[in-house]
This record gives sequence, structure tokens and C-alpha cells, in this order.
Amino acid sequence: MNVIWIVADTFRRDHVGAYGNKAIRTPALNSLAEKSVRFDRHYAAGFPTMPTRADHLTGRWTMSFMGWEPFDDNVTTVAQLLADQGIHTAAVVDTPFYWRHGFNYDRGFQTFFTVQGQEGSPTRVQGIGHHESRDVVAWWRKESDRNVAKTMTRAGEWLERHYKEQFFLYVDTWDPHEPWDAPSYYTEQYMPDYDGEIVQPLYARWQDSPGLDEAKVRKALATYRGEVSMVDTWIGHLLRKVENMGLMENTAVIFTTDHGFYFGEHDGLFGKMTFAKREDGRLYEHGDPDSQWSHSPLYEELVALPLLLHVPGTAPGAYSGQSSAIDVMPTVLDLFNQETPAWVQGRSLLPAAGDPKHPGRTFTVSTVPFANPGDRVSSVDNISRPLKAGLVTTVTSGDWSLLYSVEPGMSELYHLPSDPGQGKNLVHVESEVAREIHKQLVGFMRETGLSDHLMKPRLELRL
Repeated sequence: MNVIWIVADTFRRDHVGAYGNKAIRTPALNSLAEKSVRFDRHYAAGFPTMPTRADHLTGRWTMSFMGWEPFDDNVTTVAQLLADQGIHTAAVVDTPFYWRHGFNYDRGFQTFFTVQGQEGSPTRVQGIGHHESRDVVAWWRKESDRNVAKTMTRAGEWLERHYKEQFFLYVDTWDPHEPWDAPSYYTEQYMPDYDGEIVQPLYARWQDSPGLDEAKVRKALATYRGEVSMVDTWIGHLLRKVENMGLMENTAVIFTTDHGFYFGEHDGLFGKMTFAKREDGRLYEHGDPDSQWSHSPLYEELVALPLLLHVPGTAPGAYSGQSSAIDVMPTVLDLFNQETPAWVQGRSLLPAAGDPKHPGRTFTVSTVPFANPGDRVSSVDNISRPLKAGLVTTVTSGDWSLLYSVEPGMSELYHLPSDPGQGKNLVHVESEVAREIHKQLVGFMRETGLSDHLMKPRLELRL
């Protein structure tokens, strides 16, 4: 067995056609879903970009012992375990944080390709950021110059040389992360009169910016959808090559993401975290050395993830039990018939793929790595900022979603079957449900060894 694991950043689950969105054009992923098991209740663990990669590579609840930071020497990755067994481990990535600043997330990959052009991505269209990124983007002339195209093409080229070996190929593109600048013909499928403007997300409520209105947010959503379709095109390019090489008969294929994005939901949120306001009411901005993070809730749009798992010989279908991002790593080990080390906290999803009635997780936890108000955290863009407000930790338990905050009166509770858009906060109406789920969180923190100074403020549900 071989494994190809594809990660596309910021890919909302409700923007994969196979999950029921008929307006979104993702034919390649839809085709993959037809031959895969579609996981319908798969959730983020660590949030956002690099904490998720840490969870993916280690199969551990990393939010309890590390933040957005390099791996310690004692952290072992799936690539190391497989390489030790003689499996050729390779990665092609354009997400820029794997090795910058000594992050060493390439650990264990015998072959590791990086594709430039995403560095400083949130700001590069504004003319600032890393020079190498601006130089690469300045030379774009056609769609195949884009990052996702180069990444998927490089992955296919690697397969041309190594398809006869037993391999683990990890492919990670930062698209459709902002800026959403796919060729206009993609965006025009969702906004026929698109004028070419690239709208930058605010990381706040759009109403807080005099330069934004609902029309601008709709335009941003159209450009995001355009980039989603572009990403699908190039994933399809790679998957067609895999099929044409005859590899689908002995190769498992995994597709997933790290998190989603807000486009005006929940009273105007536009981003994935929320900047605090200055004393004069103005918002902090990207790159501002004095910026701080404010209350940043993690609703379904962020933490509900797509996961497609194609396993040769396993019937396609759908699985409705809960699973977590940490479960993918032990699934990879299981696909290679490798024993899962005791320190791995994830659970292989192969039993669930083979049996839709297999019990899923009782609950999942999704959070920015644990920190207290006033702590400095690196998040979103690898810039260290203080927390002005406590982090929100989302616990999804059965039909319920608890957005827990250490701040009094800021926790929220939603019944997902009757309120999938999370518009009716029931934390006071169903306070006993909230308390029971909070007990699950407390047990989780103890089980994962969270330090006392981080756990103590979270031992109480302050309604």
C-alpha cells in the first residue's frame, strides 16, 4: 500500500460539492468522494495553520503542550516512523512555515520540496512582505504559474520517478488561503461581473471598517470560491495522473484541510480570528507591532473540516461519527500495517471507513493552543501578539457545540441538528448540558497533561 495525503489550507467543508453545496464547482474532489468514504463530522484540533500541521504529523493533541512553534527534539512524526520502516517519505509544500525560523516540520521526510510564492501571503498584494514572494508572483503569467499548480505538478513529477517504490507522499498547498487571486475566469463563475478587485480580510467584523460593506464581503467570497475551484482543478490534475499511472489500485488517497473561514457569518465576522480595537476604536491591522487578539469564537465554519478517505478495496460511503484531525496520522500508519506507538492519541479511521456504524468519538476539542489572557501567542501569520481576551475552545459533543471561554458570560452553546448555523445561544436555557460538556473539557485537559497555570482558569464554567 502507498499513501498520498493532500492538505489544502482554509478549505471550508461546505465548499466541497460532495458535502451538498450544489453552487460550488469542485468536480475533482466530487469524483474522489465517489470512490472514498466521506467523513461528515470531522473536526479541527489545534488551530489554525501550524498547530493543525503539528497534529497531523504527530497524531497528538499538541495544543496541550506546544503552541505555534518548532518541534522539540523529543517529538516524533509520522514521516520518521515510516522512513524507519523503509518507506520512501516525500513532501511537496507551498505553505511557508514548515522550515522557516527553524520550524523543522520537514522532520522525517527523505525528500522535501518547497514551492515559493506564498511567503507573506496576507500582505503581498499590498506591495509589502517577503521579497522572494513578490518576485515569484511578479513572474506569474498563466494559471500554471500559481502555487497550487506548481505544488501538484511537482508532486506528480516525483511520482514519475518513484511510483514503483512503496511511498508516503504528503502534498500541502496554502491555497485557497488569502489573498484570493485566482485567474478571473474562476471568480466569474460565481460573480459574472467581477471587476478584478482583491479584497483583503479584516480579521474582525466587517462593520468595523469604513472601507468594507456587504458587497465587498460578497466579492471576497466570490474570489474565495474561485480559488477553491482553481485548487480543485490542480488536485484533479494530480489525481488524474495517479489514476493514469495505475496507482489508485494500491494507493490510499486522503484529502483534508486545517480550518475554514468567515465571510460575514455571526454578525459580520470576516477572517478566522479577531483583532482587538485600539483605545480610539480603530482596529489593529496585519503587521502592526502593537496589535492584539480579541475574543475569537470558533464556530462550525472554522472547525468542521472535510475529510475524504479513499482506500483500495473499501466500499465508498459516508461516516457520520465524530473524528478529529489527530486521527489521520494513525490512519496512515494503519494503512501501512504499522503499529501505532502508545504516545499517539489519535485513533485509526480505517474501522470507521469499513463500517458506518463504528462508534466515533464522544467529543472533539478544537482550540488555538491553550494560553491565558495577557499571554503572547503566535497565530495566523507567525507574529507574536498578546491576548486581550481569553481564547475560545470549542467542544463538539454529540449534537451539541460548546464554545468555552474563561471570560464570564462569553461561553456559548448550540444544538447543531436544529441550529446548524449556530444562531441561537442556549447556554442559559440548557445550562446543565453546558456543564456536562465542560466536564468533558476538564477531563480532556487533565488527560492531556495541560499545565496547572493553564488548566486552573478553565476549571469553572462562568455563565
